[in-house]
Amino acid sequence: MSVKDKSKFQPIAVVGRGCILPGCQSVDDLWQVIESGKVEVSSADQDDWRVDQARLTGDQAGVFVPDQMWSSHGGYVRDFADHFDPGLFDLDPELINRLDPVFLWSLEAARQAMAEFKTPFNPANAGVVLGNLSYPTRKHSQFAEEVWLQQILGEGSIDTAAENRFMSGLPARLVAKGLGLTGSTLALDAACASGLYAIKIACDRLQDASADLMLAGGINAADPLFIHMGFCALNALSKSGTSRPFHQQADGLVPSEGAAFVALKRLADARADGDQIYGVIRGVGLSNDG
Repeated sequence: MSVKDKSKFQPIAVVGRGCILPGCQSVDDLWQVIESGKVEVSSADQDDWRVDQARLTGDQAGVFVPDQMWSSHGGYVRDFADHFDPGLFDLDPELINRLDPVFLWSLEAARQAMAEFKTPFNPANAGVVLGNLSYPTRKHSQFAEEVWLQQILGEGSIDTAAENRFMSGLPARLVAKGLGLTGSTLALDAACASGLYAIKIACDRLQDASADLMLAGGINAADPLFIHMGFCALNALSKSGTSRPFHQQADGLVPSEGAAFVALKRLADARADGDQIYGVIRGVGLSNDG
């Protein structure tokens, strides 16, 4: 489709949605959480931090002490493996099973978004933009630990897959490959603005007709221990373990993890193709890169 007036923003239709979030394995789950008013914040478990929490959360006074934190509260994705089928993707299932959640959550959230519309499309004109908070992930940290222990102390073995080193850009590439999309693929990190950047860039691709279908997503799968320690060092982590922006008693942020994707098409194309339209973007802009 040609763009007749490049100075005018063509409305963009949301034709697919998908998410993996705390307490949510799908968009339907998310709506149920919102409707019920449930708060999906909890303390970290042993698998989240992989260290003794009692030793690291000893300072409750709110004064940062090196290697200590005052809260392990956060939004943690639970029971994902019970709902994930690696056979749904055009990737080696053995490879998928070796990968960090940053890859798996991206794949599943993107697959859900693609599954919500059934109209044919040209894979060469379909692309992916993923905003990824590119801090070390769980398996990236494990891989580094194994390498250091073996090379410096001569202990243990390297059992974590080396692919987990590439936690920043590779998830976007595997989403495209796993879903058979051969158009442009881009990964970016603009901190808290990453998801908005992804939507903006995906809209740009649709506006200039270099794509007819775009997947735009955002993910945070950073190692929770890294995130909590870092935000304590910045004195930015909520000491009460409660997220309440603009509230008089707000005392900091509560980290959360997960992934969300939307499938986007030009509104005129979506209407012509008879797609289910979940929302319309009539303008988008950026003012901060995080």
